[in-house]
Amino acid sequence: MGREVQLALEETAKLAHRIYPPLLEAGGLGAALRAAAVSAGVPTLIEVETATRYPPEIAGAVYFCCLEVLERAGEGARATIGVRVEGDAVLLEIAEHSAVTSGYALGDMADRVSALGGRLILESEPGRGTRVSASLPLSR
Repeated sequence: MGREVQLALEETAKLAHRIYPPLLEAGGLGAALRAAAVSAGVPTLIEVETATRYPPEIAGAVYFCCLEVLERAGEGARATIGVRVEGDAVLLEIAEHSAVTSGYALGDMADRVSALGGRLILESEPGRGTRVSASLPLSR
């Protein structure tokens, strides 16, 4: 196998892991979010309703949004993540607290959420951090 092919395969594996990591299926959303926070080096309080088994497409979208915020958090940041079911929707709240507000891939997050019929709101204020809220319907 050529070096270019090997690099392409490695990049594809990394992308697949970002989209839907094996831990998301094996350990659930809470475990995958905890691993993402540790990997990003951001102390994070995570509250996920563990009695709920989230549909794979919703779990993947929630994970992606959280990963986007955690990976772009400024130095010394801390975060809180809450995921719960309310009525017929999954609600996601992410708050990242840091002195530096980094650029977020709002378009990517909004695309993932809207593709599932949901909505996403991002509020960011320099020096105060970022808050992301999303609502994803359980049935469409």
